[in-house]
Amino acid sequence: MAASKEKVILAYSGGLDTSCCIKWLQEEKNFDVVAVVGDVGQEHDGLAPLKEKALRSGAVDCVVVDMRDTFAKEYLTKALAANALYENKYPLVSALSRPLISKHLVDAAHKYGASCIAHGCTGKGNDQVRFEASIAMLDPSLEILAPVREWDFNTRPEEMAWAQAHGVEVPTTKASPYSIDDNLWGRAIECGVLEDPWCEPPADIYTMTQAPEEAPDQPQYVEITFGRGVPYMLDGKQMSFLGVIYALNDIAGTHGFGRIDMVENRLVGVKSRECYEAPGALALIEAHKALEDLVLEREVLHFKHGMEQTWAELVYNGQWFSPLKEAIDAFMASTQRCLSGTVRLKFYKGACTVVGRKSSYSLYDEGLATYDEDDSFDHAAAKGFIGLWTLPTKTWAINRRQEGAPAELFDAQNAAGPLKKGRYEN
Repeated sequence: MAASKEKVILAYSGGLDTSCCIKWLQEEKNFDVVAVVGDVGQEHDGLAPLKEKALRSGAVDCVVVDMRDTFAKEYLTKALAANALYENKYPLVSALSRPLISKHLVDAAHKYGASCIAHGCTGKGNDQVRFEASIAMLDPSLEILAPVREWDFNTRPEEMAWAQAHGVEVPTTKASPYSIDDNLWGRAIECGVLEDPWCEPPADIYTMTQAPEEAPDQPQYVEITFGRGVPYMLDGKQMSFLGVIYALNDIAGTHGFGRIDMVENRLVGVKSRECYEAPGALALIEAHKALEDLVLEREVLHFKHGMEQTWAELVYNGQWFSPLKEAIDAFMASTQRCLSGTVRLKFYKGACTVVGRKSSYSLYDEGLATYDEDDSFDHAAAKGFIGLWTLPTKTWAINRRQEGAPAELFDAQNAAGPLKKGRYEN
């Protein structure tokens, strides 16, 4: 009786790379392969055919998991609380799904008694770091394999030739020149002509957003209602966060909003030209920020801005399960406790504009803000406030001018300006 082979868990997408990974892991490493497919809201023609393809490719089993609800509730809610935009632009589309997929890979390894997990990422991208860092934090005892970093194929035609020679199904249609990754939060598009940062993105890369010039000629207004920082109602209709995301992807995309074209600094040190579509995500972040402007106290809001950038960098760099990211999540959750209210957005020709916001927790006091006769602000208090506020810098200015130290409007080297040289220069 032949001894049973060691099992490896493979993150499987059904594309050429991961299909080749199944056969390569069998033949080169002598593993039995268990494929794991996660539905995080990406475009697909059905996950049942994907499972069948994995089994035909040689996998001993294929686990298909619908992760969409968990993705929305446990991952995207945290991203929205942090208004997460890497480099102030990118809403972390791919980076947010990797830790969730990694969690299911580790769960499968425990279930099947596998000692290894494999993925189909290249050695140049960010996702290899995200998968491997997440797996290492969830179970440091698991070994990680990256066939694409090891095998000898340098081009896609070489890989397809190897696949055909080894009985691996290859695409029967012309391959897209672009590399696409998508989920509920948006689409990431790279490669092809996009590798030239001077080249305008071709129209055919976009599927979620209408070209702004072809968008409807009439604006559309949408009211989003939040409770504890999470949207739960659209135009007065209650729905799940998942439902809100789907609805806003359609609405914002129809009006041409949500496209990003940026040069991005990857974790591995490479600058990469990336294009994204994230209509729902960017609209929700705009609305969420507007509600925070109304509700959060000034010092909390200003401090939170810095924490948001740190949070985005941590998640981009694969640190979802890190202690620092967990600690920042606790801070973010605290800021969301009273973040309830409604924001009105206007979509028109590629733009999303906040045109209204209201909340019972609003810190906006019209009596303090107005310049009309209802003004309740104590103007007389301003003089004393300014005197105390400027006391440290006024004291500094007097001293430096007495000592002839370099200061604004004074050239100490040439003794020019309102002051003369003093002890500072000697």
